[in-house]
Amino acid sequence: MDDVQVVALEFRLFKFKPAVYDFLIPLTESSFYRLDNDTLSEVEQMVGNSDKHITRVLFCGPYFAASHQYTKEYLQKYPFIQVDDVPFAVVPDVISNYNICIVKNMQLTSNIISRATQMKLIMQFGVGLEGVDIDAATKYGIKVARIPGDATGNAASCAEMAIYLMLGLLRKQNEMQISIKQKRLGEPAGETLLGKTVFIMGFGNIGIDLAKRLRPFGVKIIATKRSWALHSEGSLQSDGFLIENGTNDNLVDEKGSHEDIYKFAGVSDIVVCCLSMNKETAGIVNKSFISSMKKGSLLVNIARGGLLDYDAVVHHLESGHLGGLGIDVAWTEPFDPDDPILKFNNVIISPHVAGVTEHSYRFMSKVVGDVALQLHSGNPLTGIEIVN
Repeated sequence: MDDVQVVALEFRLFKFKPAVYDFLIPLTESSFYRLDNDTLSEVEQMVGNSDKHITRVLFCGPYFAASHQYTKEYLQKYPFIQVDDVPFAVVPDVISNYNICIVKNMQLTSNIISRATQMKLIMQFGVGLEGVDIDAATKYGIKVARIPGDATGNAASCAEMAIYLMLGLLRKQNEMQISIKQKRLGEPAGETLLGKTVFIMGFGNIGIDLAKRLRPFGVKIIATKRSWALHSEGSLQSDGFLIENGTNDNLVDEKGSHEDIYKFAGVSDIVVCCLSMNKETAGIVNKSFISSMKKGSLLVNIARGGLLDYDAVVHHLESGHLGGLGIDVAWTEPFDPDDPILKFNNVIISPHVAGVTEHSYRFMSKVVGDVALQLHSGNPLTGIEIVN
């Protein structure tokens, strides 16, 4: 393969350097669900057949690089599937050339979608679709889909990050680094998760996985969600966690609805935001909400930055009412490394990596790859949740 592969996109030329990812863990059939035999048979027959059309997959922007890198690797033996990662500014000019769009964290507006004349499917590399104008996509006959987090390991990865942020705040991670630099031993005195009350705000797939993992820490778990309808019966989940009476609801000591969020915040030591981002939830963690939290309690957000009101968070950090902030998502991304919120020792920020694990990204790359193969062969799309 040449050092530089020149790909003609509409009226421009863009250069993409092929990369070799020797360090990546090989995919195995046992690690993921298998593509159905009919689709696999059809696409295998297409390999090397230059008469077949090309199905083109567009990844928007440079961030979350493993998403397009792993997908390219998974599809490298299928020359009739072309995978490109394109800068944000270029997307509107080239989107008409593509059949599938992986939006990631780009705002896909009605204007941009109207140019996608060959587009069949818009997908999120994960769950959140708040950046996609779904009504516009529906108008232009384009399907919009997410990758369910419970099946891919994305929810589990996010749940683990939530625990990481909790422990980092409780054990005073930033102050420990100061102690190391100053050669002080036995400082700071931290806290345990043991005995704490954790409020999971939004008991969806991530909230469920978080509750499962919190149980062994000896915490009280309270949670809110829209509906507490029972799940299907069964005593053992696919991930090996035992669920009493066949329902995830029994993971929670006290259940509430949206009307209970202030009450629950007032009795919690830690509040974890696991909500979806929409018009109703934007800025839901505002001045009134944080004021209702116990003085010195911790706030963790692994969902979307817009759930938290920035000014309210800063105000309550300055006053000392908020005992600590741990966020994997921010109000603007990438986050400004000079933002004044980082001056607080009780603030931990990670660069939107909660779901970015080898396990989840390998799985989601396979889902994207399989969907591209299914679309190319004309077979039904599996492994995704179509929302329109």
